[in-house]
Amino acid sequence: MQKIISRPAPCEIGSPILECMALRLKALCNREILTGSLLFCAAIVGLIWNNSSFHPWYDALLGTEAGMYVGNWMLSKPLLLWINDGLMTIFFLMVGMEIKYELLQGSLVGLERTILPGLAALGGMVVPALLYTAINWHSVENLKGWAIPSATDIAFTMAILAVLGKRVPRELRIFIMALAILDDLGAIIIIAVAYTETLSWASLILASLAISLLILFNRAGVVRLDVYLVVGLFLWMFVLKSGVHATLAGVVLAFAIPLKGHRWERRSPLRNLEFELHPWVVCVIMPVFALANTGIPLESLTLDRVMGTVSMGIVIGLCLGKPLGIYGMTLFAVKMGWGKLPLHVTWYHLLGGAILCGTGFTMSLFIGSLAFEFSGSGIMMNDDRIGILLGSSIAAVSGYIVLRMAPIIAKDAQNG
Repeated sequence: MQKIISRPAPCEIGSPILECMALRLKALCNREILTGSLLFCAAIVGLIWNNSSFHPWYDALLGTEAGMYVGNWMLSKPLLLWINDGLMTIFFLMVGMEIKYELLQGSLVGLERTILPGLAALGGMVVPALLYTAINWHSVENLKGWAIPSATDIAFTMAILAVLGKRVPRELRIFIMALAILDDLGAIIIIAVAYTETLSWASLILASLAISLLILFNRAGVVRLDVYLVVGLFLWMFVLKSGVHATLAGVVLAFAIPLKGHRWERRSPLRNLEFELHPWVVCVIMPVFALANTGIPLESLTLDRVMGTVSMGIVIGLCLGKPLGIYGMTLFAVKMGWGKLPLHVTWYHLLGGAILCGTGFTMSLFIGSLAFEFSGSGIMMNDDRIGILLGSSIAAVSGYIVLRMAPIIAKDAQNG
């Protein structure tokens, strides 16, 4: 999800010091390498914290009840759910704004630009899900996690591509980003369809009214962001109470915010909000989510747990299913004449990129929290985290090695 968001923001002589520092911080947070590093460090801290003598503090903090009260209306949840249902709504707001921009003005404008990464994303979601399902067919409880290995973490993927630098062509970065954005869109659809609880029709009606109001504002040419954000807050509360996962409110809000402002204004309301939220999402929200969701108790970690069907289904889905689906579907589409590889991108580059897309992490952890949220013992949730961390690590390292070797392979091919 995380790409560099550019907007002129110079720190000129005479600029206020705090404003200049804020702009420099935002520019720093826009760097993919920093994003991946923060996520990695947060995951390690969560793992160490929950396996240290301070682990009661970790459990107590995430279990702390917090709520909002208005008259007789009450909304109370543990802190962990505020992170997963609240903060991650802002993450999905960012995802939705990026998808909208790329579809309307970015790298996904027109069918010819969308079809190849779209088919690759489809293959990269279907094949891992099928492999996981085949491995866990014996258990209805285990099958809840079928969508976990279908996800790609753009932050980690783009961070590794950034580390590789000029060893990978720019066109591959654009292709992988487009693929991952469409992968996010698929994950959003999966969450909406597959992980919805018992519905509250009263709340759904109120949510529908809020959506109608957002559409009305958009069609009427309203460009003030605060108007959309206020309605979006009510939409989030209604969706939360409806049984549909609350994070989808962020996606709906993103698609309602106008891309273009008034004719006399150069600013885009959507791009402005995206620019302002980006450092908070990549430097605060995503690391906090990683910290809260990677605390696996290692004392109960055994070989049987690691080799269990849930964890192995995820590992095989991420490490084998992702590259098979992405590479295979792209090869099929090219052979059928539906598209062609981007300029300077070889099949070896595509293989490395496809392997790298098995880095599921953030989105996989999020889907896992939905799939096994109500598992009584919590064992399933730990097994899925083991699989996600192991599979994502293998995919990240393997993809990095393959892409790092790409220039050497190309040179040998020329000499041969």
